[in-house]
Amino acid sequence: MCVCGYNLRSMRVRKSTSVALLACVLAPLMAARAGDVPDWRDRTSEAVDRGLGFLASTQQPDGGWKGRASSDPAITALCAKCFIQHPEYGPDHPISKRAIGFILRFVQPDGGIYVPDQGLRNYGTSVALMTLSATRDAVHAKTIARAQAFLKKGQWDEQESIDPKNQWYGGAGYGKHKRPDLSNTQMMLEALKQSGLPEDDPVYRKALVFITRSQMSGESNDLAFARGSADGGFIYTPANGGESKAGSITVNGQRQLRSYGSMTYAGFKSLLYAGLSRDDPRVKAAYEWIRRHYTIDANPNMPGAQSREGLYYYYHVFARALDAWNEDVITDAAGREHQWRRELCTALLNRQRRDGSWVNEEDRWYEGNPHVVTAYAVLAIQTAGR
Repeated sequence: MCVCGYNLRSMRVRKSTSVALLACVLAPLMAARAGDVPDWRDRTSEAVDRGLGFLASTQQPDGGWKGRASSDPAITALCAKCFIQHPEYGPDHPISKRAIGFILRFVQPDGGIYVPDQGLRNYGTSVALMTLSATRDAVHAKTIARAQAFLKKGQWDEQESIDPKNQWYGGAGYGKHKRPDLSNTQMMLEALKQSGLPEDDPVYRKALVFITRSQMSGESNDLAFARGSADGGFIYTPANGGESKAGSITVNGQRQLRSYGSMTYAGFKSLLYAGLSRDDPRVKAAYEWIRRHYTIDANPNMPGAQSREGLYYYYHVFARALDAWNEDVITDAAGREHQWRRELCTALLNRQRRDGSWVNEEDRWYEGNPHVVTAYAVLAIQTAGR
């Protein structure tokens, strides 16, 4: 195959065949002159096929994909979405239908979709909501509406006597009584947006308060830990005095929470989802952080050996955030231009294992599970390939 858009294996034999062949001959030369990788798109498509082949071979008889011991609805939702979004599978494929059937077994009376004793209610409901929404099947409309309501109810706000001055306000945690964090909050917003919740819904406005307080920016963040910071990146949570999974650094003689890539792209994406314009100081500060720390080799600004931790979660939010930004080229702080879609896909191609899977040897945040990581990789490629 060639990068010009023709697939010689599937194309019909017509009089235009000679034109297609000529295009395939010229395309690598044209791509080489442009500094591109001639076959990266075709190789990416093949990588997705191999990844889906791995997932298809590891789907359990109950329709799910395994967590530590048994099939897990959240992991199943991540894997199922890969098939649902693929044109050669789709929501009606037996793999997709078995997976959806498994997920629906975990719909709870409160509208959430989760394992009751697992403690991942917001996360589980969010990924399940994204997957059911991707089917575009009206049969799931009621389940989707109830899941949206469940997520909105789990947001910390006035219903729990939490006012906007409270550090927890607007955020979401793993469950109703769990401390909020930016990871769960961005998952909630992603699910609500993908499932069609209107942009003027109050949930976005409330979330914006929490997101702003997760940013290391003294100009917009009113919490003490961000005072004097001009970093622009994001941390894990502003709750309870602030916490970063990347630790802290010293800036001008002062200890400061350290921002890092996965949370910064998550925060940047969430600012855009909340309706902020490109001219908003919070968006501009986050984008400048991205320009300063642009990389696809590691989870940026994580210290030392920790730079590979959460790498595939980072790839996933990297793709979603820059797709929302809606520009194909990012110019970093040194003036180098990056075709991020190609660079991300190439990085993932280079990390794929022979059996079609991906896995992170730094097994933090569940990235030692090949089903989770392969789903992250395929979803990232599907987003980048649009």
